[in-house]
Amino acid sequence: MSTPTRRLTVAQALVQFLSAQYTERDGVRHRLIAGTWGIFGHGNVAGLGQALLEAGEDTMPFHQGRNEQAMVHAAVGYARQLDRLSAQAVTTSIGPGATNLVTGAALATINRLPVLLLPGDYFATRAADPLLQQLEHPVEADLSVNDTLRPVSRYFDRISRPEALIPAALNAMRVLADPVETGAVTLALPQDVQAEAYDWPEEFFADRVWHVRRPAPDVFELAEAVEAIRSAERPVIVAGGGIHHSQAEDALKALVDATGIPVASTQAGKGSLRYDHPADLGGIGHTGTAVSDDIARTTDLVIGVGTRYTDFTTASNTLFQNPAVRFVNLNITAFDAHKLAARTLVCDARAGLTALTEALAGHRVNSVYEAEYRAGKERWEQVVDTAFTAPDENAVPTQTQLLGALDAVVGDDDVVINAAGSLPGDLHKLWRARSPRQYHLEYGYSCMGYEIPAGIGVQQAAPDTPVWSLVGDGTYLMMPTEIVTAVQEGLPINLVLIQNHGYASIGGLSESVGGERFGTAYRYRAADGTFSGAPLPVDLAANAASLGMDVLRAKTVRELREALATARASDRPTCVYVETDTATPTAPPAEAWWDVPVAETASRESAVQAREEYDRQVADRRRHL
Repeated sequence: MSTPTRRLTVAQALVQFLSAQYTERDGVRHRLIAGTWGIFGHGNVAGLGQALLEAGEDTMPFHQGRNEQAMVHAAVGYARQLDRLSAQAVTTSIGPGATNLVTGAALATINRLPVLLLPGDYFATRAADPLLQQLEHPVEADLSVNDTLRPVSRYFDRISRPEALIPAALNAMRVLADPVETGAVTLALPQDVQAEAYDWPEEFFADRVWHVRRPAPDVFELAEAVEAIRSAERPVIVAGGGIHHSQAEDALKALVDATGIPVASTQAGKGSLRYDHPADLGGIGHTGTAVSDDIARTTDLVIGVGTRYTDFTTASNTLFQNPAVRFVNLNITAFDAHKLAARTLVCDARAGLTALTEALAGHRVNSVYEAEYRAGKERWEQVVDTAFTAPDENAVPTQTQLLGALDAVVGDDDVVINAAGSLPGDLHKLWRARSPRQYHLEYGYSCMGYEIPAGIGVQQAAPDTPVWSLVGDGTYLMMPTEIVTAVQEGLPINLVLIQNHGYASIGGLSESVGGERFGTAYRYRAADGTFSGAPLPVDLAANAASLGMDVLRAKTVRELREALATARASDRPTCVYVETDTATPTAPPAEAWWDVPVAETASRESAVQAREEYDRQVADRRRHL
């Protein structure tokens, strides 16, 4: 008996296959590839472009982007909002369209977030060689520019024959749906192969459900973790993004309520506990709160849950100073669980936290320790109040006062998105996260330009949720083009655009390491050749309006608060534009160090002094072995 087949092109078969893929976790099913972003050129217009047109919106929704990197950012924002259970694909032509994917792919993989990349590629048959936009390598003739995606992809394959699509597509779905393996997945599609027909087995197009596992902790590892926690005098939990991905927030709260162990959060983990929980200490590390970092310096046990331990979290390995400090890491990936020579608990975050709560029944931290961190939290809340409050409602707002105005306007379920600049530090220290998805910081790659397209992705994933993309002028100038997409799709994202005339964050960093803010200001050249003249006459609000946004200009704190409230109530993409007061410092200083190497020899006094300070700080670095 012959196997039923269906004759389709490779591109048509891929679209049909993707439309039938699902994830399932806890009995809830999600479409794995919920839509496809695309910009078409000669490498994909007659292949995937034709296939998407023929399939129709019901089979595979299509989203039109303006920049290939931005399309990946939008897909990443979408996947993060949906806890990695649903993702989107991105198709591009060959050449620059494909290489523009690399930054977005790196961001996705570093942040462990799924996205499917479908770049066009050169002729597999070499019938036309070289073709437009082809990289001719003199030694490796089978190399294409798509190979730049290999190091930033969790799975990569080039589909040089139609039948090769079957195992490649199945492997792609396996990686995307696996919380241990997930990240960017690339299937490079030669343009001639995309249009080639093949007799596909019907079972290739049957609905396929990829179960997202919740592996339980190993009995031995659990017993060791429980012993370590019971014997610790000053334990602290470092909450990472894995808690959100696992939907483990309630399990974390149950553990904390039962044991009194305080929680400090990474950028990805903030919001794991609501900000007003008495055990929530806020951010940790270089951009952390005073109470978090004080506890971290004296803790004898760090319980890392779903964290990668970046240098911002560990203050470049200078934060955990107690000579007796040890680590227990609960992580679904063994790679991350073994960091800092930790005892490991390799399992799902929700499953692991639940098991710990049960095994620690009756155990609670010392009441003196609990009173200490609660008092520290109360002191820090006063710092936040001061930073958020503007003494004069008619004054130009500072950046932290802007955050205070936004804090007064947002609802519990609003989503606030940011990625780069000086805002991540202020947000990590000060923002009062009220729900698990409210705080959306992309700080694994800290990619300028992420915020606006990510806002689109989040809005697609949560259509009835107010979404706020916070950007400075430097970030805005990197990638404002997806504003057009938000307007086209009728997605009412709110853009808070802050004008501070340059790279404020890098300017401050430059000054601290003896770089004297070189090359960080957006100003005319002065007589000495430096960029220290008058600010450039750039009207970013007019630019946003020209791309189709409603624009509200705010000059004072009062006008800002009114503009934010108006934007939140709008059903159109709306920009709130404000020029902040950069001369009045209101942000709390860093509570922990970050290692940015300083010139060891220099003729300028600023660099000499910065090196002296660097040598003092680096002496505190530890190897946790």
